[in-house]
Parts: sequence; structure tokens; C-alpha cells
Amino acid sequence: MSEDAPPFQTQEHDSLTIPLLSHQQRSINSTSQVAIVGANVCPIESLDYEIVENDFFKQDWRARGKVQIFQYIFMKWLLCFLLGGFVSLAGFFNNLAVENIAGVKFVITSNMMLAQRYWMAFLVFSLSNLALTLFAAIITAFISPAAAGSGIPEVKAYLNGVDAPGILSIRTLIVKIVGSIAAVSSSLLVGKAGPMVHTGSCIAALFGQGGSRRYGLTWKWLRFFKNDRDRRDLVTCGSAAGIAAAFRAPVGGVLFALEEMASWWRSALLWRAFFTTAVVAIILRALIDVCLSGKCGLFGKGGLIMFDVYSANVSYHLADVPPVLALGVIGGILGSFYNFLLVKILKVYNLVNEKGTFYKIFIACTISIFTSCLLFGLPWLVSCQSCPSDASEDCPTIGRSGNYKKFQCPPGHYNDLASLIFNTNDDAIRNLFSKNTDSEFQLSTMLIFFVTCFILSIFSYGIVAPAGLFVPVIVTGASYGRFIGMLIGSWGNLSHGLYAVLGAASFLGGSMRMTVSLCVIILELTNNLLLLPLIMVVLLVSKTVADAFNGNVYDLIMKVKGFPYLETHAEPYMRQLTVADVVSGPLQLCHGIEKVGNIVHILKTTMHHGFPVIDESPHSESPVLYGLILRAHLIALLKKKAFLCTPVQLGADAFRHFSSDDFAKKGLGNVDKIEDIELTDEEMEMFLDLHPFTNASPYTVVDTMSLAKALILFREVGLRHLLVIPKISSRAPVVGILTRHDFMPEHILGLHPSLVRSRWKRLRFQFPLLLKIF
Repeated sequence: MSEDAPPFQTQEHDSLTIPLLSHQQRSINSTSQVAIVGANVCPIESLDYEIVENDFFKQDWRARGKVQIFQYIFMKWLLCFLLGGFVSLAGFFNNLAVENIAGVKFVITSNMMLAQRYWMAFLVFSLSNLALTLFAAIITAFISPAAAGSGIPEVKAYLNGVDAPGILSIRTLIVKIVGSIAAVSSSLLVGKAGPMVHTGSCIAALFGQGGSRRYGLTWKWLRFFKNDRDRRDLVTCGSAAGIAAAFRAPVGGVLFALEEMASWWRSALLWRAFFTTAVVAIILRALIDVCLSGKCGLFGKGGLIMFDVYSANVSYHLADVPPVLALGVIGGILGSFYNFLLVKILKVYNLVNEKGTFYKIFIACTISIFTSCLLFGLPWLVSCQSCPSDASEDCPTIGRSGNYKKFQCPPGHYNDLASLIFNTNDDAIRNLFSKNTDSEFQLSTMLIFFVTCFILSIFSYGIVAPAGLFVPVIVTGASYGRFIGMLIGSWGNLSHGLYAVLGAASFLGGSMRMTVSLCVIILELTNNLLLLPLIMVVLLVSKTVADAFNGNVYDLIMKVKGFPYLETHAEPYMRQLTVADVVSGPLQLCHGIEKVGNIVHILKTTMHHGFPVIDESPHSESPVLYGLILRAHLIALLKKKAFLCTPVQLGADAFRHFSSDDFAKKGLGNVDKIEDIELTDEEMEMFLDLHPFTNASPYTVVDTMSLAKALILFREVGLRHLLVIPKISSRAPVVGILTRHDFMPEHILGLHPSLVRSRWKRLRFQFPLLLKIF
């Protein structure tokens, strides 16, 4: 049973149980309270984004002067500055390590190919890939399974109000950085953008801990951030900084956080996120200048993608619009099909992962060997090309990244497929996007490379290692776009490199379903504003087409993982129901002045995190709802042992025994448990006055409110608990508590099976073709 699901009630404490309305059938929310976090199944909780307005909160805010308000605002901006600095350093180190590790591997392989030691070259290539993949899989499986995958679904769920163990811990941060470097360097078709988003979010979460007694970080200025709301804002800025560091796209990072990640947004947060990404851009620019002077080994111009492929003017005409529209349609179909296959593969991986750690690592190693064999063997299938006389760089390219890889070809020739494969993903994208290269690649090469990328990116994502989707989708889309451009040939005015850019945009739109943020990210990547109209058209068409088939890839992954994500809209059937139709019970209550033994019993027999507090005689003529008290606050009260011998109100004495810091949110992993508190039999018979510690103004709705309206309120305000009270006065002052699990379709449709049939009929009527296809 989840901490957010209404608990069972034993027969020994019937006085604490308030039944539901007489016409409401009692039900227990049996929806899953666990989710797949990274590569492991973990229990999940909800976050307290609501401000708990109890007497201590009010007293604390009344006591704050101008100095404390200045401290709070100053620390917000200082943490954003530090966040941008640390994320930029992490992104720079990530790229520096990938370029040098992969560069050494490709140079050694290339030298052996030049010496015609083909089998030895294959062994070096495949074994180095296997070693890197094995290293990434082992540290992920044994140190931090939450670091597996891109991390974007986990961070997106966190910003929606879903918390899970370890997703933003320092252990996850270290494994994410090191594992991502190893996985990307191993020639697996995985990206670094998703892991960079997770990395930025982890750094932000660590900054938002409000200090640490273990490490002596107890500065009073940090105490303002001991709440989920400020941590959420920092994590949002961290996710924006992650994209900015991955693509050197500061504005695109802000828009990505706004469009895809954040569930709550306001203008003040927009300004701080923009400041964070600006810091990232400035620091990266300075570090890149250092590397361009040749002080970063094989780093050179690689990594930290800035393609700058169209410094000249781009000209296009009305006749070029139909091919661009076709690219959008094809990208939407391919993107939705990509999402469909990825979900199927992830489900298979989840079944295998349940068997144990050995199987997780075995899958990763199998994918690595398969990838190495495919990447090394495919270039042998294409014919060698003569080096162009007007090549802008040495041809063939020997011992470094470039457009013309010799591989097995004779002198004066190059292998165009090897030029894409035996490079990092960043260099492969740069080769595909390059201008004045219409004759560089063969049609068969583009087809083979597209199919290979499409398949390998699907199978590589689900392994137990940090792996992103952004870059693989860009590579796949660019290859198919260039293939379409080669088919059109002289019929159009656009170059093959521009078709590659548009193909990447269409495939991104078809898979990830973002528009504004993707448009700006691509513009910042290509450094040419003249592409804006074409990219906008491609993204709009691809997203529209793909939406007819399924959802965006991150939402689908969240659903597979089991995160109870609250959508921005309510399902149509929710308007047919009231909150009383789905609220679960029976309900556990606390009295305004409660016996210590009863509180201990409640906490030990339930995992619920919020309890309604009611006042009865002699404190009230009839039972009335006083407010809501959190589990963490009850444990804090028991820990202090400020008990009363008689059931009287504590009054002003509460402020002498407690401070606001006693009720502040603990850091990651630091949660007090009821099992750790030892009480004597005499203390169990004493009393606690809960009034000063209760949120006296919780959000409430009447039991006749439509479920759709309740969902909008619950999501927009960022609630964890929503109290349901009777519209008509009755013996019960409160009907029940709604949590996010009560809004899940599995719970609602389980209580009302007739809605399933009506929903299926509506889908069959609206989308008959799509249901036949899928």
C-alpha cells in the first residue's frame, strides 16, 4: 500500500474512522505504487509542493525582516549562478572525455586498418567497445540503477510531483557522468543530451538540500531551501542548463524546460532559468576557446555541437515546399513507429531485467557485441569513392575525425559509410549536415546508415547504462533526410545537407512532439536563422501526423515505467464522474488533541502521509474539520517528546519547544521513521496538541465536484492531498482524501468498468484505421 493511498483501518480504533457517504461504495485504491526508476523497481512517493500554513509557518514569515528576504532572493540567484557553472563544467568534461576516449579508439583501429591487419582491428574495436559498455553497465547496476536510461522521464515525473529513491542523489550524479562517458565512447548509438539533463537536475537537487550537518554546511542562509517548492524550481533550472550544456543552446534549453519538463511555470522562474543557461553558454564559450588552441588533446572542434553548416545565405522557392511537407509527413510516421517499437523493446527488457543483475549486464554486453559487428562489417558492403579534387580537408582522413575515412579502400579513395560510423555521433551529424557535399555520399550508404541507426538506437536505449535519445534521433533523422534529398536530386533547389537538417527536425518532431524548443535548438545548432520557416513547417507537420498515432516518446516511457504522471488535460469520461465516485476509504483521522499511543498506532499501521485533523466535543459543538497534518510533522512531534499530561491545548508554549527548522523538509534520503522512535508506556498514555502544527487551510472540494475539475485544481496547484468534504452536512466532516493515484485511469476505470467499453467504442469510431494498424 502506498503512502499516498488511504490506509486500512483495524477494528481496535473504530473511533478514529469516519465512513464515507452512505451512497458511496467503499473501495481501496489498488493501483501500482511502484515504478521502474532507471533499471530497478522502486516504491514511489509524492512531493509536497503546497505550502503548509500552520502556526509555525506564519510565525516564521512574520519574524522575517528585510535582511532575511534579501538573503532568500540573493541565494536563489547565487545558486542559479553556481548551478550554471557546475553544469557547464560537467558538460565540458563529458565532451572532452568522450572525444579523447573515442578518438584514441578510432585512431588505433584506423592504424591497424592501414596496416591491413583487419582482424586485429576488429578485435581492438569490438573489445574496447565491450569493455566500455561493461564498465558502464556494472557501475550502473551495482552503484546506482537509477542512473540508467536518459533520466528525462524521471526528472519530468519529479517536476510533476513524483519522487522516487535515488533519482537525484550524489551517487546517481557520479554514475550518470562516468557511465554516460563510457556508454557514448563505446560506439553504442546513445546520446549525451538526456544524461546531461539528468546531471543538471542532480546538481540542482544537491544545491537545494538546504545545507548538510554531515559536511558542516549549516549556514543559516541555506535553510530557506528546505522545501520541495524551491527544490523544484532549481531542478527546473538544472534541466534547462543540461540541454544548454549538451548543445550549446541556452535559449533552446530554457524553452525545452518550459515545453517538455516543467508542470508549473511562472515568469520569475523563466528569468532564473534564462540566467542559468546564460552562465552555461558563457563558460562553455571560454572553455571551447581553450580547446581550439589545441590544449585539449583530440577534442579539437568535436563535441559541444556547433555545426555552423550554413554561413552563406539559404535560398528556397515555392517549388521546394512540397518536398519539405513530405519530409514532415514521413518524419511523423517514422517517429511514431519509432516510439511504438521502442516501447515494445523496453517492455521486453523490463521482463528480462526482473530476473536479476546478471541478465541486465548480459543484455548490455550482447548489444555491444552486436553493435560492433554491425558497425565494423557494414562498410565492407559499400564501394569506395574517389577523393574529390576540391575537398576542404585531407582525403582520405587518417588518424583523426573527418569526412573521408580510408578504411579498406586503396590510396586516393575513401569509404563514405565508414566516414559516418568511425566517428563520434557529433562528427557524424556534422558530416551529414555539411554544405557542398552533395556528391560525398552514395544513395545506398544513406539507406544502410538510416536503417542501422533506426534499429541500433532502439535496442541500445533500454540497457542498464546512461543513454540518451536526442542525438540518436538527430543522427537517424539526418540520414533519412539526406536520403530523401538525394532521391529528389536536381528537382529541388535545396542541398543535401539542408535536407539532412530538415530530416533531423522532422524525426525529432515525430518522436518527441516538441515544436518551439526543438525549433530553437536546431537553429542554435546550425547557427542560421534563415532556416526558421522551413524548420517550423517540418516540425508542425511531423508533430500533427505523429499525434494521430501515439504520444511523445518520454510520456510513453513514463507510462511503461509506471510513473503516475498527471496530464495537463482531463479525460472526457472524468466529466461524467464526481470526486465521490473515485475517493477511496475507509479514512484515518486524528483529533485536535490526540493520545500519543493512537498517533503511534496510526503511523505504524499505515503508510499514509497526510491525516485530516478534526475537532470534537469539548473543543467543538459538532465534529468539524480543522485541517491536515503531515506524517513527517507527526514524527517530528514524537521525536521532541513535548507531551501533555492532560488533553489541553498547548497554546503559546508550542513556540518555546519547537522551531520552524524542526518541520523543514529533510535532504535526499534523510527521512525519519516511526520505528526509530522509542517511547515508554507512560509516554504512550500522554497527549499531543496538534493544532499549532496542522495546516489549517488545506485545499478542499465538495464531494459533488466533477473529477475533471478536481484534476485541474490538483495539478495546477501542485497538491499532494486534496480533501473531499460533504456538500450536505452529515456526521462526517470529511469524506476522504484524493491523491494523484486516485486520478490514474487504471484506478478510475477499475472502479467503473462501463467507462472502458464506452471509451473503446469512441476510439473505434474516431480512429478505426489506427486501431487496425496498431
